[in-house]
Amino acid sequence: MEAGLFTANNLWMMVCTALVFFMHLGFSFLEIGLTRQKNTVNILFKNVFIITVGLLLYYIGGFNLMYPGDFNGFLGFAGFGLPAPINAEGSLDLTYNEGYTYWTDFLFQGMFAATAATIVSGAVAERVKLGGFMIFTIIYVGLVYPIVGSWQWGGGFLSSLAYGEAEGFYDFAGSTLVHSVGGWAALIAIYLLGARVGKFGEDGKPKAIPGHNLPLAAAGVLILWLGWFGFNGGSVLSADPAATSLVLVTTCLAAAAGGVAAFLTSTVLYKNYDLTMFLNGILGGLVGITAGADQMSPNEAVIIGLIAGVIIVLGVALIDKLKLDDPVGAVAVHLICGIWGTLAVGIFGAMAGFDQFLVQLAGVGAAGTFCCLSAFIILFIIKKVAGLRVSEKEELEGLDIHEHGMDAYPDFRTNEH
Repeated sequence: MEAGLFTANNLWMMVCTALVFFMHLGFSFLEIGLTRQKNTVNILFKNVFIITVGLLLYYIGGFNLMYPGDFNGFLGFAGFGLPAPINAEGSLDLTYNEGYTYWTDFLFQGMFAATAATIVSGAVAERVKLGGFMIFTIIYVGLVYPIVGSWQWGGGFLSSLAYGEAEGFYDFAGSTLVHSVGGWAALIAIYLLGARVGKFGEDGKPKAIPGHNLPLAAAGVLILWLGWFGFNGGSVLSADPAATSLVLVTTCLAAAAGGVAAFLTSTVLYKNYDLTMFLNGILGGLVGITAGADQMSPNEAVIIGLIAGVIIVLGVALIDKLKLDDPVGAVAVHLICGIWGTLAVGIFGAMAGFDQFLVQLAGVGAAGTFCCLSAFIILFIIKKVAGLRVSEKEELEGLDIHEHGMDAYPDFRTNEH
């Protein structure tokens, strides 16, 4: 490859890496904004823990577990650390990939790895023991996420799952491999944890527990939208002008359509202009387009986003009806819309067809089964051995004081419970 083109491709990948890193600030802001101020430090601690420990785990073994080279299609491991490919002259082998270096590959993929645990963090907010959450994160990010990723992106069995005219499962940037991996774990976690105190009345009906800072939540979503340009744009794995520009257009249109559909649906159903539904609709559209962003036309991207926006509103209502407590709507956004986006590859776009739809469905089922079983085993053991949930006193008084001995807003104390 021409040196200038290689440099341009690699530079684009590094810019996208930075954008995906920036998404962790967006997740933090969104989670803080939609929860109560007495848990702000706890949420920030978890998010900082996820990105720092997540990167180290991916360095230690996750990267080589996810990209093991030749393996049986289910589980492989290329060794610990980062044994970079070296050429005969003793320098980094730039023929490792046509578009970017080995180091760029590791860093870009590492940013994705931490996202799965961040999704869980929002769902379990305000009542999970910090120690238990950290143990779960280490195991889930260190083992479960890269194993599922290897099944597709590492050349495993999903990538070659043929049926009829379909020649393999397809997930461009991770509707299933990133978002649903986190979403399934979030679902299991909130089931095992139980609802926050006061979430459901004696009649079983859900009660709103308002977040303390909607401006932060809105900022978080807009940062995530920006970061998604790197999340999906970088997944082209080059700076190819035609491919990257199409992906950015479909990503952006789906986000806009998701937001509009969610706000319209919630307005019709609940007779008020709900900002939180509007914001989560944007995220639902982004998650929904992620599996097929490079396969869709702009019109199809809008349709996928519109459907995702409706799914968000109905999904949040379903979670409440099941008496599950998800403070930030993570299950509706990342799991339900992740499933929708993955199946949409078989309904819309260049790969659409019944055979492809069945392969997509099989991929969703395989990932879902493995993630649910893994998350349940990990969390159930933590719950029995060390406990998963804080005491009622700690929950009512706030995790910031009990887990961290500090207050995020020391000049603005309240008596909230």
